Amino acid sequence: MLDSKIPEGPLAEKWTSHKNNINLVNPANKRLIDVIVVGTGLAGSSAAASLAEMGYNVKAFCFQDSPRRAHSIAAQGGINAAKNYQNDGDSVHRLFYDTIKGGDYRSREGNVHRLAEVSTSIIDQCVAQGVPFAREYGGLLDNRSFGGVQVSRTFYAKGQTGQQLLLGAYSALSRQISKGKVEMFTRHEMMDVVMVDGKCRGIIARNLITGELERHAAHAVVLASGGYGNVFFLSTNAMGSNVSASWKAHKKGAFMANPCFTQIHPTCIPVSGEHQSKLTLMSESLRNDGRIWVPAKKEDADAIRKGTLQAIEIAEEDRDYYLERRYPAFGNLVPRDVASRAAKERCDAGFGVNETGEAVFLDYASAIQRYGKTEANIRGLKNPAASEITELGKQVVKAKYGNLFDMYKQIAADDPYETPMKIYPAVHYTMGGLWVDYNLMTSVPGLYAAGEANFSDHGANRLGASALMQGLSDGYFVLPYTIAPYLAELLNKPIPDETHDAFKAAEVEAQARFQGYLDIGGTKGPDHFHRELGRIIWDYCGMDRNEQGLQKALSEIPALHEEFKKDLRVTGTGTSTNQTLEKAARVDDFFELGQLMCQDALTREESCGGHFRSEYQTDDGEAVRNDEDFAHVTAWEWSGDATKPIEHREKLEYEVVKFATRSYK
Repeated sequence: MLDSKIPEGPLAEKWTSHKNNINLVNPANKRLIDVIVVGTGLAGSSAAASLAEMGYNVKAFCFQDSPRRAHSIAAQGGINAAKNYQNDGDSVHRLFYDTIKGGDYRSREGNVHRLAEVSTSIIDQCVAQGVPFAREYGGLLDNRSFGGVQVSRTFYAKGQTGQQLLLGAYSALSRQISKGKVEMFTRHEMMDVVMVDGKCRGIIARNLITGELERHAAHAVVLASGGYGNVFFLSTNAMGSNVSASWKAHKKGAFMANPCFTQIHPTCIPVSGEHQSKLTLMSESLRNDGRIWVPAKKEDADAIRKGTLQAIEIAEEDRDYYLERRYPAFGNLVPRDVASRAAKERCDAGFGVNETGEAVFLDYASAIQRYGKTEANIRGLKNPAASEITELGKQVVKAKYGNLFDMYKQIAADDPYETPMKIYPAVHYTMGGLWVDYNLMTSVPGLYAAGEANFSDHGANRLGASALMQGLSDGYFVLPYTIAPYLAELLNKPIPDETHDAFKAAEVEAQARFQGYLDIGGTKGPDHFHRELGRIIWDYCGMDRNEQGLQKALSEIPALHEEFKKDLRVTGTGTSTNQTLEKAARVDDFFELGQLMCQDALTREESCGGHFRSEYQTDDGEAVRNDEDFAHVTAWEWSGDATKPIEHREKLEYEVVKFATRSYK
């Protein structure tokens, strides 16, 4: 039933061969075709701009007041590309292999190799747009290493790389808006997809200012609406990030694949209290130079938590650089899932260093000294004083990471130049999402998914700096090709417009759903239920999962959902701006998604990547995969009942890569 449509032929030739043999739409005919793009992050903006540049008529939707406010603007770290500027052994094949291995052998070879191939074009595209990537002394683009690899391939820009990349895509999008090829709908949220004769023919959107529901028809719809990390309530995602667009598509027939594959990011500012609604991400690039440690003695950890001992007072021999100890080949640059679990293990063992015991140190003292000595040599300084070396080192670190250090100081009220940062893992990214084939089409004809909204390229864990890569890959270099064969078949064929009964029925259904939230008249707001749901998901389907906990979650979530349906309180009306009403609808979807996540985690009886079942681990706490029974994608079909999803499997066939136990030692 699940046809991935991976092209035949050698792996390195699949994408080129596919492009050479797919049907195209000629430029004159593109003017006759309408495409809807939902979401204007990196994937959505790049897709909308590219399709419009090619001649298609595009409608783009975002719930923010500007496409510039997408979540991907907050991505700090960088974007990968196999340029091999450092001449350190990088290649398209190496990037492909690192991604497969980093994803713990749970992704498609064909998709990942395509991603590695187009990575170099992405960098060229962004440079041409004026993205201000950092450069080294010779004029080439500078780069650094990220977790899970042994080469430097991560390109970055001053400030936040995602911000600069999104501004590049936004500039291309703005040009098409000014030409009239893209009609931009800000402050609009997709409420439903509209199906006619088994094909996606458009969407119902809600004007978030007036509450009005609108019908929009098109030849094809692209969902680029991001991931679902906010099901945990506390995550690094922007507050508005949600699953509703994907979930509505799921309930209309689009399969949801591997929803339990969620990523915990190892370098986040620890939780400070119950009042929080968002966690602050600290870029993984910090692990290039920062060393992660905890006290080697419990009594020292206790003293630090009590405030009677400072980190800088602990002697070098009394520090446990646990990543360097456990994974000497990669050290602090092990993949995110490995680093996150290692931090949790140390904290659970009683070595945590903040008041709650849920933090480890990220220390730049060694880097400052190393850079300071190098800089002194460059300047020809003979026998520089220790203070001089330290000051020079701080200047180098500031040039590399100054914006991150400043942000940390503002939030944590601590100077990371003088004392180690405190970090702890937090929910960051979702590798699961709408199932798509090689062409990025979901199981619903005419409905495509791009970027984090789809599942395919990362596997069970995402290597750092590859989210931006996938979003731009899908939008700039994949979808413009792969959407053409479907659209070519629709030429000179009438498509249903907004007057079709299916649009009317979908609008009536959406209106009734929103009125239903207003009519409950309970006592608790949507944030209350979201927080309670998030706690269940984090406790039982977070960094550590087991059968007992997942079964408990699968009983608690439906019960809480029933309470939501009876005791939800939504103030205001549905005919004006009403953020509480918006949240209620999104939290409702999170309940059903949360159940599916736990069901998926329960069904996958192995540990792999970000999915760690405590029943399946080695004596020293490493993940144990089951390749014989679980080397597949699990794609779930909506049955009409959130408690009874229908399971489908797509077997993962490897032609080049050989299954191996991941080792970073």
